[in-house]
Amino acid sequence: MLEKSITIMTVFCLGLGITELGAAELPDRDGTVSIETQEWPFEPGPRSVKVYIYYPGNSLANVTAETGLMLNLHNWGGTNTSGAGNPAVLTKELNVIAISVDYLQSGAWKAESATGAPYDFGYLQAIDALRALSFVYHALLEKKIPFNSKRIYSTGGSGGGNVTLMCNKFAPNTFTCVIDICGMPRLSDDIAFHLPGGSSLNARYSQDQSSKNYLTPGAQEIRFIGNPEHLKLMKDRGHAAKIIIIHGTGDTTCPYTDAQQMYQNMKTAELDVEAKFVAPADIDNVVFKNIGHSLGDRTQMMLKYGGDYAIPGREKFRLRTSPTDFELKQDVIYPTSDGRYVISYADGKPTVRFESK
Repeated sequence: MLEKSITIMTVFCLGLGITELGAAELPDRDGTVSIETQEWPFEPGPRSVKVYIYYPGNSLANVTAETGLMLNLHNWGGTNTSGAGNPAVLTKELNVIAISVDYLQSGAWKAESATGAPYDFGYLQAIDALRALSFVYHALLEKKIPFNSKRIYSTGGSGGGNVTLMCNKFAPNTFTCVIDICGMPRLSDDIAFHLPGGSSLNARYSQDQSSKNYLTPGAQEIRFIGNPEHLKLMKDRGHAAKIIIIHGTGDTTCPYTDAQQMYQNMKTAELDVEAKFVAPADIDNVVFKNIGHSLGDRTQMMLKYGGDYAIPGREKFRLRTSPTDFELKQDVIYPTSDGRYVISYADGKPTVRFESK
């Protein structure tokens, strides 16, 4: 699942120091910052992630009152923008600050590493991405730089599609539109335990309750994007973001049948979702090159299917009407069969915890 990185002809500033929400660390030109994030149980202690910030025209000076924010999230095993969109194109065409994140287990993930940890599968990874979004959001406010907080988006390919969907779940009032390209819809038994005959993905969890890698029922349920009970709770909380799913009908890595189920469950919950399930007739060798996992030009997919909702002036262009979760500062709660997961925004940026029954 390691995909070739998109080559970005952008010169970055030197990496800056670790920060929480300090505006002074927001770079003047395309650059990177390192932000503090939530502790990882497999490696206790302080933890930080690298955040890549891309501005329209490569400069903070080009941000205007109409500029939005967009998470642009890499694939499983990638870093920065690998398997995601080209930020030079996204920032120009959408007038957004594009934010990429080396979330937990970015890079060549190996279970035989020092921690021996299974793949996070969107849980703390979503917290990392939301912390990065919160950093840019609050830094702009602190610097009194006008931007359009009603235009907040997320997109990503493969693992980045999974993290995008988890961000939307963990922050149900924050996004205007999210675009998932061939992301993992759920941590199935097949992927969790690498059962024979299924997906090539192996998240390396254990069914042994005495193992440190044991996958609890709740941990599996929270990672199910199409969880009907959780989708209903999102709707009840006022979730109004446009959800766009782009998935190949021949995808066996992130199985097409799982994407179909997720889409149908979202429709049943009355979320605002549309799907483009790519079939052989769609192959044009420009946007779509195959019906498998890689699909084709993901940047162009983002623009073609998300642009109508994200580009000002278009007929379907929309602005979010609700305050963000960063502003609401309320708990987002998802019950599971063994307890509940609480995403807290008490101090404006998220943390997640499990409370057992």
